[in-house]
Amino acid sequence: MPHDPHHDHPHDHDHEHGASDLSPIELRVRALESLLVEKGYADPAALDALIETYETRIGPRNGARVVARAWSDTAFLAALRRDASAAIHGMGFSGRQGEHMVAVENTPEEHNMVVCTLCSCYPWPVLGLPPTWYKSPAYRSRAVIDPRGVLADFGVTLPEATRIRVWDSTAETRYLVIPMRPPGTEGWSEERLADLVSRDSMIGTALARRPEEVA
Repeated sequence: MPHDPHHDHPHDHDHEHGASDLSPIELRVRALESLLVEKGYADPAALDALIETYETRIGPRNGARVVARAWSDTAFLAALRRDASAAIHGMGFSGRQGEHMVAVENTPEEHNMVVCTLCSCYPWPVLGLPPTWYKSPAYRSRAVIDPRGVLADFGVTLPEATRIRVWDSTAETRYLVIPMRPPGTEGWSEERLADLVSRDSMIGTALARRPEEVA
């Protein structure tokens, strides 16, 4: 459900994303990774490449295909509005982290942004692994209190007349933002359209890329 930006949220507003922001399990993972690297069982570069692949290519590419189809197929967009979970599962993207999905569409009048104020609930089947900043207390608290300021931090400036709506993910419901389709893309194939869709644009902290950015 949409979050009330005026509601009091007792979260840490510190902008530092250091070790203090890590959960106990994340600290244990870091310690285990350090041990494996020290023993020669793991290559740091290979681990970084694997994480990068899941964060920015495999999962987000699935979501980009969903958005591209919504842009180009009015029947699919209607199905997405009706039951996003079923529409997304019908494309073969399913999993425990995306069982109940809701699609929210950006328009010139309204911009949507997703956060999880309690932890880091995130739709893995369509977005891959959550980025570090999504899990940070700074983002989780500021997104609901000052969404326009957070967007500015990401380099997104919206017209003052554009309403910003923040959606709070839970273990039961997760959200996928459908960014606005950029002009000048009429007649593009779904594959080409998907190149315009980034992970951040499906969280709502970015806009879809312009055609000239992927030329």
